Amino acid sequence: MAKVNKAARGKHRWVGFHFFKEDFSRVKFEEKLSTVLSDVSWRLFDFKISDGFYKCIIKVPLENYESSLLSINADESLETLTSSGKIRLVRERLGIE
Repeated sequence: MAKVNKAARGKHRWVGFHFFKEDFSRVKFEEKLSTVLSDVSWRLFDFKISDGFYKCIIKVPLENYESSLLSINADESLETLTSSGKIRLVRERLGIE
């Protein structure tokens, strides 16, 4: 099967943030994000614990990027830290390997 070319895939942003809760699973976190980002299409890529925080990276469509940031930061247990068009840069900035 032929690969879809880059222009046809759509633009997106990778958003890196941390999460302030103790003893939380990836499944529970995805449920929480579903309520926080109910009107946005998103996908969770990284979910790591480091320095007492859960560090997370999600992929959102470019057209929903700003509303995603507002929704994430409106939740008291979530805080965005960085974002980029490249996941490699977000992982570097968060210290996720």
